Amino acid sequence: MIRAALLLVLWPGIGAALELPVPAGAVLTAETQRETEDYALPIGPAQDAPPPMTPITGRIETRAWRITPNAPPPAGLIAPIRAALEASGFDILLDCAAEACGGFDFRFGTEVLPPPEMHVDLGSFRFLSARRDTPRGPEAVSALASRTGNTGHLQVISVTPEGAPPVAPSPAPPPPAGEIASALSRDGHAVLDGIAFAPGAATLGAGGGPALAALAAWLSANPKLRIVLVGHTDMTGALDANIALSRRRAEAVRDRLLRDHGLGRERIDAQGAGWLAPRATNATKAGRAANRRVEAVVSGG
Repeated sequence: MIRAALLLVLWPGIGAALELPVPAGAVLTAETQRETEDYALPIGPAQDAPPPMTPITGRIETRAWRITPNAPPPAGLIAPIRAALEASGFDILLDCAAEACGGFDFRFGTEVLPPPEMHVDLGSFRFLSARRDTPRGPEAVSALASRTGNTGHLQVISVTPEGAPPVAPSPAPPPPAGEIASALSRDGHAVLDGIAFAPGAATLGAGGGPALAALAAWLSANPKLRIVLVGHTDMTGALDANIALSRRRAEAVRDRLLRDHGLGRERIDAQGAGWLAPRATNATKAGRAANRRVEAVVSGG
């Protein structure tokens, strides 16, 4: 299911905000920005040489994600991005797969983040480039998707004119109740998305109601099982202090569950892992926010 989205915030008057879909559960592995540089946008397949390119000048933002488990094939990752671009008035300049793109010559003739941020299987990748003209200058987007085994990788590069607001990712909406229940039954753990914490804080705000309701419903349907709420932090500060902070976050979620859903305290433990188990890079603001979370782990009867 496609749920998360990359939000390109455009200059007022150019057009509506553009959302480029990425799969639910995709983990951001890299996020970089370069001010006012030229990006060589591929516009054709490689033929025994680097692919033909056109320079686009502006703010260059690059993001990459890892998608597990059971990622869609590269074509399945690119198709919704292409549809969003076309709906927003972009002209598709190139949409090709692996050998048709030029294989090795294309892959190593274009801008690609290095592993582990981005992996490209030469036999299983797809590339898309698009452009549209605006009053401030041309905008461009390129998307590269690949899959190795059941793991998918996606890189998106966007170029916006000088003076336009920075590109920023939109927060992923919390998963529906069925997804939390399925994850608990299938994997034995689930992230309680929608529950957010400010840096250094353990105060639980008003968000996260659907996730907590889903967790309470699952516990009610499985009366012989218990859970451990495990708090997590970003990698800022000493480990001991972050373990204590993460445990307070888990306790705040437990208190809210007990208060709003009448569950027995003996079925819910609260622990903290600090920054020992990140689910995203700590090198970016978005990654650190994703790491400040609470997960529910099934602990048995």
